[in-house]
Amino acid sequence: MLPGRIPYRFSARPWQYNGPAAWCFVSLPSELSVEIREQFKEMEEGWGRLPVSAAISGYEWKTAIWFDSKQNTYILPLKAEVRRKLKMDIAQEQDVVVYI
Repeated sequence: MLPGRIPYRFSARPWQYNGPAAWCFVSLPSELSVEIREQFKEMEEGWGRLPVSAAISGYEWKTAIWFDSKQNTYILPLKAEVRRKLKMDIAQEQDVVVYI
């Protein structure tokens, strides 16, 4: 971990959006989302986008989490490239670290 980065660890099962693009996401736990939003809301860009790094199974990438006001939580998109690299089964719960 690089100095100055704050890790937020959680486990979650990925889910797939049923729209035309069929994106996959993990939702951050509500308690974590509240804490992150209280600490870093001023860093959010348009539409509740917060730049972060994320890691699953030791693979880390730069990305963003998005605040979903319908779920009242942040969501982390899991790009196809990341899912392929990790040989991810989206039916399996994943251990995730989000670094801010």
